[in-house]
Amino acid sequence: MDLDAVRTFVAVTDAGRFQPAADELAITQQAVSKRIATLEKNLGVRLLRRTARGARLTADGEAFLPHARDLLHAAERAAASVRPGGRALRVDVITTRSAPARLLREFHRSHPRAELDVVTHLRDADAAIAAVRSGTIDASFRAVTVPTRKLPAGIEAVRVFDEPLQLLTGPAHELAAARAVTPAQLAGHRIWMPGILTGSEWAAYYDELAAEFGLTIDPVGPNFGTDALLEAIAGSPALATFVSEEIRLVWPADYDLRRIAVHDPAPVYPHSLIWRSDNPHPALAALRTQLGSVRPCHSQAGSWTPTWAPRSTSRRRPSP
Repeated sequence: MDLDAVRTFVAVTDAGRFQPAADELAITQQAVSKRIATLEKNLGVRLLRRTARGARLTADGEAFLPHARDLLHAAERAAASVRPGGRALRVDVITTRSAPARLLREFHRSHPRAELDVVTHLRDADAAIAAVRSGTIDASFRAVTVPTRKLPAGIEAVRVFDEPLQLLTGPAHELAAARAVTPAQLAGHRIWMPGILTGSEWAAYYDELAAEFGLTIDPVGPNFGTDALLEAIAGSPALATFVSEEIRLVWPADYDLRRIAVHDPAPVYPHSLIWRSDNPHPALAALRTQLGSVRPCHSQAGSWTPTWAPRSTSRRRPSP
């Protein structure tokens, strides 16, 4: 059904005359008459009759009018659902416990009217880039392991946040009493990180970190989640793991786990924001602006990132 004809019918009904309806729609009175005639022909009924006082609804016109209004309302809702700013901004993060998720929460506090849909089901950066490219999501926080010039056409990525790592140990571990350690001091210690997905960007990160400093990063074993990992670390004198400096972890008091800073250099995980250059969503523009105005929190000289990480442009700690 021609929505322009339906809109014209409603306009004539509301105005009571053809000429005011034509003025409202910015078309000629002849075009109004033609649209009404075409609509009546398609429906096989007479909707309006002309009188000396203007246009009046027939019985069929009375029956059709509420449905015509519903059609126009449905069309407006459909258009609004995809109009820039008319739907939630869909952003991918690895987990809702990650530093990028906290950046999103900070953005939402600054822009409370911006609707957000946080996505966490994408397996790796390749899947995230494909989803951005197809329009399934608007943006993704990921480590980008390929040069930005080799990203698909129309896809942009900017490094926005460096996530510092800490060493997590149990109370009986050899390094438990240390206030800080260097990556070189971790050589020979088993750093257990079950759940690293082969071929993922974080696998590439830890592979290069291990090669750079001679570390033993062990991904073997089933991944039963954070609680099981904390329990295993707490009871072992030999196991340690890496955790984000930003992540909030809660464990029973008797675990007595130790979070130890890693310095000289500090390994940081380089998060980039990935988006389509032609995406007009206003909340995406606001998010990029906020991320681009944050203050640096790590100097290049004092931190380590893999060789494939793009040049850092802005980094910060999310507000608690």
